[in-house]
Amino acid sequence: MILESILVVLFALIIDFKLGDDRNRFHPTILIGGMVERLVPLTKNCLPKIQKIWGIILVIFVTSVVSFLLFLLQVGIDSIPVSPLILFLVSVGIGAPLLKTTIAICSMETHAKAVIDAVEKNDLDTARTKLAMIVKRNTKNLDKNHILSGTIESVGENTVDGITGPLFYFAFFGLPGSFVYRSINTIDSMIGYKTTFFKHIGWFGANCDKILNYLPARITGLVMILSAIILRIDWKSSYQIMRRDGLKPESPNSGYPMAAMAGALGTQFEKINHYTIGDGDLEFTKTHITSAIKMMKVTSILFSCIFTIPVIVTLSYLGWWIHA
Repeated sequence: MILESILVVLFALIIDFKLGDDRNRFHPTILIGGMVERLVPLTKNCLPKIQKIWGIILVIFVTSVVSFLLFLLQVGIDSIPVSPLILFLVSVGIGAPLLKTTIAICSMETHAKAVIDAVEKNDLDTARTKLAMIVKRNTKNLDKNHILSGTIESVGENTVDGITGPLFYFAFFGLPGSFVYRSINTIDSMIGYKTTFFKHIGWFGANCDKILNYLPARITGLVMILSAIILRIDWKSSYQIMRRDGLKPESPNSGYPMAAMAGALGTQFEKINHYTIGDGDLEFTKTHITSAIKMMKVTSILFSCIFTIPVIVTLSYLGWWIHA
């Protein structure tokens, strides 16, 4: 039902904004991560080709388990002997919290603020440790400005990974789409590294993540420009820097939201020995972080309103069955 899916999206956002992310051992992302942790060591001493094959099996297995459990849940809900109205309310009541678990708006804000608080206390060791939880880089010797640069870059990149990506795939495939996307994103964040141990087993998950993020990253960059207009910051530079620097990082996707954010904030991001994005100075204040978080929040609302919900409505009218 169109209304059901729309309400699931809206309530999922409201829940995240109001309650944040209570990650316990039963949180879907934690459970998915637990599966990955148990499966990865099984090929520790295998040949590279075997590890690559196991990497494919791992992705297929995890996403299949997640999809099957959601299928069973939907069958269970549909079989409840109640009136259509009660069934509708149950579907929204279960679907919204489930979709919310794939979204991490407040979680990202919490992580970013933890880094800021440590920097403001001049506790750079703690700031580096906190930053290491949200970025794929060595944070051991980063100075204050590179710590803050990495934090804002993460806010930009994770706007896709933790917000618009799940919403993008929910629009087309409902909850299974969001959860399969989040599963692959989790696999990539855990083993998608070019290290000796992970480069073979993690290659398939990493490439799946790149493919799945191709469209969401670019659409998110454009929506960020609209959010810059709403926040009355430099949307023209946001557009120009996104076009110019969007492909500078090694990832074909992460650069677009990061570049849009760098341009809007009038600053420069730098990952040492990898890339620089933007035309501003590599000097940051708390205001830069606050503005980045505001951009992330406005982008999440805009993306839902101008992409996710319209796609749900359009596909429903075209005859595609969209179900929360």
